[in-house]
Amino acid sequence: MIDIQVTNLTKFFVIGENLLEGLSFDIQEGERVAILGRNGCGKTTLLNVIGGLDGIDGGEILIQDKKFSTFSPTEYDSYRNTFIGFIFQEYNLLPEFTVEQNIKIAMELQGRKADEAEFEKLLQDVEISEFKARNPSELSGGQRQRVAIARALVKEPRIIMADDPTGALDSGTGIQ
Repeated sequence: MIDIQVTNLTKFFVIGENLLEGLSFDIQEGERVAILGRNGCGKTTLLNVIGGLDGIDGGEILIQDKKFSTFSPTEYDSYRNTFIGFIFQEYNLLPEFTVEQNIKIAMELQGRKADEAEFEKLLQDVEISEFKARNPSELSGGQRQRVAIARALVKEPRIIMADDPTGALDSGTGIQ
């Protein structure tokens, strides 16, 4: 089964300048894909487009044979909240929320309550249990990155979009 099909994708960065042009590919269920390239070549833009955060200027994206161009605003919201788990390069944590609140809000947006035992195991898995009552400003970059990873994983998404997910982590934690 093809989960994502991109056909002739075009995204304008500035008027008259294409950031992405004529891009086509398929991603199969279970496949892991890495997008490599120099700074400014469109890697983050591509993730944002496939993740439903940014629109496109040409071409088509199909998610499980459903065209993005036919998604209603409610379907985009549902897609982002349930199907996709984002790990943003800049973390995108809510500064006024604790670590625990930042992670649990991802589940609340799906209309689910966190199972406390599973939640505690996830915190242990990403080694942030002792920080759950802290705000993001009280964390190191690597700790913030682990919160972002936990927030993506707690949703149990079909697809994880990770934009430089290990850049702020030491090599051992990055491998984990």
